[in-house]
Amino acid sequence: MPERPMIEIENVSKFYGIYKALDDVSLSIAEGEFFSLLGPSGCGKTTLLRSIAGFETPTHGEIYIDGAPSLALPPNRRPTNMVFQSYAIFPHLDVAENVAYGLKRLKLTPQEEKKRVGDALDQVRLSGLGQRKAHELSGGQRQRVALARALVMRPKVLLLDEPLSALDKKLREEMQVELRTLQKAVGITFILVTHDQYEALALSDRIAVMFGGRIAQVATPKEIYQHPRTRKVADFLGGMNFLKARVLGEQAGAVSVDAARFGAVSLAKPHGFSASDGHVTVGIRPERLRLLWDDDRAPHELAGRIENRAYFGEVTHLTVGIDGLEEPLSMVETNNYGADDLPIGAEIRLAFDPDAFVLLAEDPPVSRV
Repeated sequence: MPERPMIEIENVSKFYGIYKALDDVSLSIAEGEFFSLLGPSGCGKTTLLRSIAGFETPTHGEIYIDGAPSLALPPNRRPTNMVFQSYAIFPHLDVAENVAYGLKRLKLTPQEEKKRVGDALDQVRLSGLGQRKAHELSGGQRQRVALARALVMRPKVLLLDEPLSALDKKLREEMQVELRTLQKAVGITFILVTHDQYEALALSDRIAVMFGGRIAQVATPKEIYQHPRTRKVADFLGGMNFLKARVLGEQAGAVSVDAARFGAVSLAKPHGFSASDGHVTVGIRPERLRLLWDDDRAPHELAGRIENRAYFGEVTHLTVGIDGLEEPLSMVETNNYGADDLPIGAEIRLAFDPDAFVLLAEDPPVSRV
């Protein structure tokens, strides 16, 4: 990832009356990076994106774009362009006219404008469709028109406000691949706002998870999924089994805990770790638990029984009760060996790796006023 920052957000807060939409946010996004702002509705991610674009003005702080302070600049003087969730395509214009709309203020020659529009349509694989009307386009094609209209202005930063949320699952997954390919091809900074954790994991170089107007964690997709900092981050990024564990001892950078039926495990200390009452929360992802069949043996295993089962085609989600645990465990099994045929109440054995546990820091309190 390039080192030079394209976006630097310094101590940005945004108030609507007494409501705090953004709370002292600081963030650096590199040139050429695909960066995602991920979080639930109302967490502040869209407010932050619109502040970068210039559609919102922070109450405090500064936003630098390509090294220059930007808050005094209107949106049309910033080296950014934005793709909205609604696409905002003009129905009375054809594809080429929609793409060329923003170029009018640049006073290009007709030849220059035609070339730019053609290049943009090539980039989004819409060559030959310039004369089509908006109502003749599929959802995926309308999305590409919106991308071409943004890219034709040659921004240094492309801002994407949940651009795929209106598409069905299959088309959304196809467009995710295309969006990542497009970003690699044009080489500029993309900043995506999404509430879909799988979309963020699939597309991003790095992800910032936001709650309550604050950034909870910034990391690569693999790091943030495998080593979430807090329970809230872990839960939002996907399924997680949470356990209360008793602290046995602390060493430099590590903590030994008694994880109930899972026994003693040694875990890396997360940032902000504290165990004032001698107890902590640990977690393990459902896919890190594995069914043992017949004579299979593992160094670490537990006996349990199936309490519930949900079939999802490729995989089956199992809920497994374990004696001595307050809550049942969730696990995910491929259907290659018959997990989908296991009856409710079946006695099973599962294997686990102690290294798959993660120690989770307490979530900080959030106040929006």
